[in-house]
Amino acid sequence: MTRFFTAFDGARLGYLDEGEGLPVLCLAGLTRNKADFDDALPTLKGCRVIRMDCRGRGESEYTGAPTYTLAQEMGDVLVLLDHLGLERVALLGTSRGGLIGLAMASMASDRLIGLCLNDVGPELDFRGLARIKTYVGRPPAARTLAEMARKLPAAHPGFEGVPEARWLAVAARLYRETERGLALRYDPALRESVLATFEAPPEPAWPMWQATGTLPVALIRGVNSDLLSAAVADRMQQIRPDLIRAEVPGRAHVPFLDEPEAVAALGQWLSACKEA
Repeated sequence: MTRFFTAFDGARLGYLDEGEGLPVLCLAGLTRNKADFDDALPTLKGCRVIRMDCRGRGESEYTGAPTYTLAQEMGDVLVLLDHLGLERVALLGTSRGGLIGLAMASMASDRLIGLCLNDVGPELDFRGLARIKTYVGRPPAARTLAEMARKLPAAHPGFEGVPEARWLAVAARLYRETERGLALRYDPALRESVLATFEAPPEPAWPMWQATGTLPVALIRGVNSDLLSAAVADRMQQIRPDLIRAEVPGRAHVPFLDEPEAVAALGQWLSACKEA
């Protein structure tokens, strides 16, 4: 694990930088961290894979609710790219990480080689946001990872045929065991960011999607997603007919990225980025 300091407030943020080849920056979801891309690593073999923990997540510093904004997180990404001496990267963003990618397409497109979104788009379904609101920032409802793994299927409806071992791995990415029970692997203050969304729902960000221009773009969507509707995905494809798109059956928000459909889309997108 390597860390760098941001220009904004000197926050210490963590990242992993592994491999050689096409630089692929992986940004995880709202409460997730770099481990969320473990399942995608075989598909990303042959690339330089950079996995960043956004502030308040994983091994990055907790900097408080006012700093957990898309604008600040995008700024942190740009500082990381400068720190690594990278002019451009292919960005693979899951959920919140994808929104950061969309913001970059709009305001810093010269730093992108391509953009792949995992179950997120320029317009979010309120149902998914409401579900996230029920659990984000709350104390874990279990004392051990094994107990939490048994609870996760009910908390994440729409996932089918997921073995218990996979849920245990997901639990370990979200929580850590302590003598007093499970602890979150993110700052509980992230909840305030979610609640602010309900006070002032964000406007659809279609101009950001249009700003992807001619960048290679891909979309991986869980067929049962409650955050990204099929209608929004269809409109994304209408705007970008060259969109590389995968619909992953038996998955909701978010696909694990090792499903055959996701692997095929990622492979096609990586090839397009290497040719860009």
